[in-house]
Amino acid sequence: MVLNETQSAVRDMVRALAQEQLRPRAAGFEIAKGYPAGLFEELAELGLMGMTAPEEFGGAALDYVSYTLALTELAAGDGALSTIISIQNSLIVGGLLKFGTGAQKQRFLPDLIAGKMIGAFALTEADAGSDASALRARAQRVEGGWKLNGTKQFITSGKLAGLAIFFAVTDAQAGKKGISAFLVPTDREGYSVDKVEHKMGQAASDTCAIRFVDMFIEDDLVFGDLGAGYRIALSNLEAGRIGIAAQSVGMAQAALEIAAQYAKDRKAFGKSIIEHQAVGFRLADLATRLEAARQLVLHAAATKDAGQRCLTEASMAKLFASETAEAVVSGAIQTLGGYGYLEECGLAKIYRDVRVCQIYEGTSDIQRMVIARAL
Repeated sequence: MVLNETQSAVRDMVRALAQEQLRPRAAGFEIAKGYPAGLFEELAELGLMGMTAPEEFGGAALDYVSYTLALTELAAGDGALSTIISIQNSLIVGGLLKFGTGAQKQRFLPDLIAGKMIGAFALTEADAGSDASALRARAQRVEGGWKLNGTKQFITSGKLAGLAIFFAVTDAQAGKKGISAFLVPTDREGYSVDKVEHKMGQAASDTCAIRFVDMFIEDDLVFGDLGAGYRIALSNLEAGRIGIAAQSVGMAQAALEIAAQYAKDRKAFGKSIIEHQAVGFRLADLATRLEAARQLVLHAAATKDAGQRCLTEASMAKLFASETAEAVVSGAIQTLGGYGYLEECGLAKIYRDVRVCQIYEGTSDIQRMVIARAL
């Protein structure tokens, strides 16, 4: 895909930011298990917290190809940060733009897009992951609003968030049509973080078990129509999966760059090891697979920009990019040999961070189900 001038400028701007300011600090973010105060506001000043949002709310009004390019470069700097930014843009800001009332948009979007507030998407439960229709959380109507009860599992930014989109059953007899969504300010009584999960990777991005106990929410915080929660939950799958595919490409890109540079610098038997066919061919194969993944992601984003349905394209991109990314990082480690297994070279962190891309926003098995249905 040939990029236009704006898309190239966005890519180059975010690449410079990621390589100069994020990548050198990424290991420190992981150790600290979080990000310093003010970082999200700094990213927001560059338009990265509301990339596709309209300018009236402070957004950058970019197309999805530019959004994809930006996420790729952010992930090349720090995979965990790109996860927070992806959810903020696709599920939180994107969801509010699509389903929020005028008052809800005015109330929440400016702070979200300015990086003053981070959002969490509270859908998944211990027994309801890929099967979102199996929710056990409940919302009961009371005078003036609703009482929310339930627990949520694997919620990105659950501790950090100032706003959570909470999904619960409001009509147990209506099946999928009995699920509704609510906008929940997390400083309300009844919201608590049960546990911050200790994960294999992406430690700087908190993933939490959250509990809602008799939390009162006013009627004006019902998100979308009553009974439309399941549709809302599924509506941003295209953008969400494109985002995870993009971050997969970014992390793999960073790993391949480390491996290629090492292979050019490292000498064995009188020449750079990249000149040895075993190494050169491995890197050539990895580079080819990575470029194929990149083009799948860009094609899905361009299809969305054209206003066409692209769930199949998004699922193909996420499936191929996430599985390719693990293979690329593994191949990069192999290229460095023993050095690749050491923390100091940076590949171990990327490997830890990229593995979850085959799990969240729909596992690889779910992507194959979506693609198979389209056949």
